[in-house]
Amino acid sequence: MNTQLERFSRIAEILTRHGLGFLASSMGLERWLPGRATMTAAEATSPERLRLALEELGPTFIKLGQLLSTRSDILPAAYLTELSKLQDSTPAVPAAVIRSLIQQELGALPEQLFATFEDEPLASASIGQAHAATMADGTEVVVKVRRPGIVARIDEDLEILKNLAAHASRRWEAAADYNVTGIAAEFADTLRAELDYLREGRDAERFAENFASSEDIYVPGIFWATTTSRVLTMERIRGIKVDQIDALDRAGIDRGQVAERAARAAAKMIFEDGFFHADPHPGNLFIQPGGRIALIDFGMVGEIDDRLRGQLGTLLLAFTSNDPERIGSALLMISVTTPAVDRGALRRDAARFIRLYEGRQLSEVEIAPLITQMLAILRNHRLQLPREMAMLLKMVLMTEGMGVRLDPEFSLGEILRPYAKRLAQDRFSPRTLADRLGRAGLEAAELGMELPEKLRALLDSMDAGVEVHLRAEELEPLVGRMERIGNRLVAGVIAAAFIRGIGELTAADGERMRTWQNPLLGAGLGAAGSLGAYLAWTARRKKSRGRR
Repeated sequence: MNTQLERFSRIAEILTRHGLGFLASSMGLERWLPGRATMTAAEATSPERLRLALEELGPTFIKLGQLLSTRSDILPAAYLTELSKLQDSTPAVPAAVIRSLIQQELGALPEQLFATFEDEPLASASIGQAHAATMADGTEVVVKVRRPGIVARIDEDLEILKNLAAHASRRWEAAADYNVTGIAAEFADTLRAELDYLREGRDAERFAENFASSEDIYVPGIFWATTTSRVLTMERIRGIKVDQIDALDRAGIDRGQVAERAARAAAKMIFEDGFFHADPHPGNLFIQPGGRIALIDFGMVGEIDDRLRGQLGTLLLAFTSNDPERIGSALLMISVTTPAVDRGALRRDAARFIRLYEGRQLSEVEIAPLITQMLAILRNHRLQLPREMAMLLKMVLMTEGMGVRLDPEFSLGEILRPYAKRLAQDRFSPRTLADRLGRAGLEAAELGMELPEKLRALLDSMDAGVEVHLRAEELEPLVGRMERIGNRLVAGVIAAAFIRGIGELTAADGERMRTWQNPLLGAGLGAAGSLGAYLAWTARRKKSRGRR
């Protein structure tokens, strides 16, 4: 039997045995379904059954479950909690195989490359295996080696997932609304990137550069001479795991200070660097003497580009406006899927959401319930976030949860508030306004310039294929008039955008506005005067042409 067909059959059998036959049917696996299934986990909840099935399906599906545990815009909290329990542990690869792989990649045996190398692994996961070693200068390192044959196995499973997602989109309305084919494609890109240790090393160095001046965050160094796409050598980190509360207390670590440092580091990643650690679970954060936080495992990272930053700013302004219509529009704008949405129902949900937080400052709000309720609105209307936004929100939720465990009085909102306010204000800074006005002007100018050409093309097509009672030359005055209207439209759009920008800037922060009052007033008067002169000139031209 074909290997892929065997895999299809295995997937169908495992899903059915765990009481997920409906899921198998929705993905087009009916012909592989057993005639009568026996559920080994009948007493388990649906989220537990899904987790058990993914664990049994192997590395690719475990990674898929871990990714889905970050998608609170798609799955309810019970599923997120259960999928976050997925353990990525696999029986160890024999030491002889690991040593052979190192020799193939680095051209020498481990004892020739390292002062010491331990055959017994520190950890064994689905993609790689970690071994302790020391460099010639005595530096302790961890050597990660990618499992043999794992790339071929993952590629096969990713192809199968692609096919299953396509079937589900055709058969299951919810799957189509949530764009499962897009999720499968994004997951494939993420997992293939995780297979490349060179990329992980570069990402680690980027974090090290971003926190080079920080005394609160430490990022381990990469040893490039013994690093390839299949082998990664990284400085070994020792310390207390951030969730070991008793150990932190015995060491005299100020837990409240640790929580604040972790939150400020997260805020810096999001609002300043635009590059964040997307998996800050307790196993990836070690607390060193003095409370310094050391980060490890850079296989899952996120990046915030200008577009995502703008969406964040729009969302923050919408929430502070207490306007349900504006919040609904912001949620639609940031969504990557566009199912038919009942805007009235969305506005009513947004209004109920506003009432829960009306009159409260961000520093007075628990972030986790706020995000959870917002994501519930998205799920109810089958709206899906961009992957990076979903990862970012998951990171924020994990950061707040960790902070509260460390210090019950911890407030993430209080730490995020100045960063969020600055982001919202930056959307209406003079430089940003100038950029936006410039883009709007160019787009409007292109529209105005293209309109006569489009009209002429329409006239040509009408002359060629449609009988009309007007000749093209009779429409030339109309074309010229439309051209002038287009030019006036450009000026009007720019002026309107400028006026609205100033208005929103004033509403966003009156105090900061006062510092810009004179420059903006001068710019506004100049723009208004120029616009008035232009409109007067075009009106005069129109009259003079009319007299002729």
